[in-house]
Amino acid sequence: MAGPIELLRDNISRVFLGNARAVDQVICCLLAKGHVLIEDVPGVGKTVLATALARSVDCSFSRVQLTPDLLPSDILGVTIYTHTDAAGASNGKPKGEDAGGFSFKKGPIFANVVLADEINRTPPRTQTALLEAMSEATVTIDGRTYPLEQPFMLIATQNPFDFEGTYLLPENQLDRFLMRIGLGYPSPTDEARVLSDRPADTELRDLRPVLHRDDVVRLQHQVDKVRLEKVLIDYIVQIASATRKREDLQVGLSPRGALALAQAARATAMLDGRDYCVPEDITANILPVCAHRIIAKAYTSTRVRHADDASFPPGSPQAVLLDVLDSVESPV
Repeated sequence: MAGPIELLRDNISRVFLGNARAVDQVICCLLAKGHVLIEDVPGVGKTVLATALARSVDCSFSRVQLTPDLLPSDILGVTIYTHTDAAGASNGKPKGEDAGGFSFKKGPIFANVVLADEINRTPPRTQTALLEAMSEATVTIDGRTYPLEQPFMLIATQNPFDFEGTYLLPENQLDRFLMRIGLGYPSPTDEARVLSDRPADTELRDLRPVLHRDDVVRLQHQVDKVRLEKVLIDYIVQIASATRKREDLQVGLSPRGALALAQAARATAMLDGRDYCVPEDITANILPVCAHRIIAKAYTSTRVRHADDASFPPGSPQAVLLDVLDSVESPV
C-alpha cells in the first residue's frame, strides 16, 4: 500500500506532467513547513503545479491574483465598523442609537495553502505585507495579532523580473522562501501528453484530496525528528562560512539560510523513506535553497536557471555555490 507521500506525489503528477523533481521540491517545502517561489516564463505550468498541490490536501485553499493596484488589506483583511440599529441592544444604548462595533474581516491569507499568483506584479508595499505571515504564521492588524491555522504554506509564482510590468522582489522577501525553483520546458514526450490529455482542463477540475491537514501536520512533526548528525551540521556550517569568505559574493549565506538548508535536507530524507540524512540530501538542495539568498558582485541577472542546464554563467550564484561545494570536503 502506498504511503501518504507517494499518494500525494502521484495525485499531483496526474495533472502536472513532467519534471518530477519540481513535484518533489514543492512537497519537500510543504513537509519542511516552508514556502516556495516558482519562477519561470508564462505557460509552463506554474499555477497548475501550485493548484494541484493545494487540491491534493483536504484543507482550506485560497488564490490571490496579485495586480499593481492590490492593497495589503486585500490580502490580510481589514477592520470594519458594522452599523446596527440598537433596538433592545445589550450594551444599554437607547433604541435607535448605533449599537454597532468594529470587527475584523479576514483576508485570503487566512488559509492553509495560499497561492499568490504573479507575486512580482504587485508593488513592494503589498509584497512586504506577506513577511509576518511567512516568518511567524501570524497577521497583525490594528495592534492585534491573529495566528494562522497550521499547516500554513505560501506558494508564489512569478515571471522573470525582466518581463514587462514586474517588480523585483527585495532580498528580505526572497529570504522567506525555503526554495526558489524553475520548471523549464517539458520533454517532447510530456508535452505531447499535455496536448493530448489536457490535464489542466480535465484532471485538475476533478482532482480530489488524498491527505488531510492533520496528516500533513503529522508528517511535518516527523520531519523535525529526522536525524541530522553533527558531521552533517558541521558540513552545512562549512558551506555557509565558505560563501561568506568569497570575494565574488557581496552577501553570503545567512544563519537563516543554513537553517533552511538543514530543514530541506531532513524533508528530502523523509521523501526518500529515511529517518536520517546523508550528504546528498544537502547537496541536492544547495541550489534551490541557497541561490536566491546570496548576492554575487559581478552578476546582475536574477533569473532562475534550472538544475539540468548544461552550465551556469561564471559569477552567477549557482556557479559560485557549485564551486563552494567543490572546495568543501564532503563527509563520507
